[in-house]
Amino acid sequence: MAPVLQFDPQLLLRAQDIRVVFFDVDGVLTDGGLYFTEAGETIKRFHTLDGHGLKLLQRAGITPAVVSGRDSAPLRVRLRALGMEHIRLGTEDKAPAAQAILDTLGLDWSQAAVMGDDWPDLALIARVALVVAPPTAHAEVLARAHFVTQAAAGAGAVRECCDLLLVANGAYARELEAAQR
Repeated sequence: MAPVLQFDPQLLLRAQDIRVVFFDVDGVLTDGGLYFTEAGETIKRFHTLDGHGLKLLQRAGITPAVVSGRDSAPLRVRLRALGMEHIRLGTEDKAPAAQAILDTLGLDWSQAAVMGDDWPDLALIARVALVVAPPTAHAEVLARAHFVTQAAAGAGAVRECCDLLLVANGAYARELEAAQR
């Protein structure tokens, strides 16, 4: 079975050299809602499509990284379960946190993408080669996005970003074929 996904050729060209993707959490990996128990503990909802996409990126040699202003135990549990290694949580100034990850990986901004949704992500958006946003992102982010997902944040938007990158680097068809065996 052949892949059914199609992306604009110019978008694929922009995405083909991406080696690291910085993901925000609230409003990207989650729906952006803040849920609290009666005891004041944070509850997060994550989508399995997004998680599988992040694993596929790792297999394709593209590093998913998380840079978020918030930190929570549920988030740490989920990221650990996905095998993500490059994580900066509780950071208000995202650019230095992302730069540290780039330095660790031996990469530069031209090899980076970001998926963000609000003003705290603008410092990364201004530096990376590819900007992806969910449709519920703030207008300033949407205006700068090269690709806006159809799926909402926390409901498969991250998977769309992952699929774009997998198609651009040639891994998508290979992974699809392997999944059908």
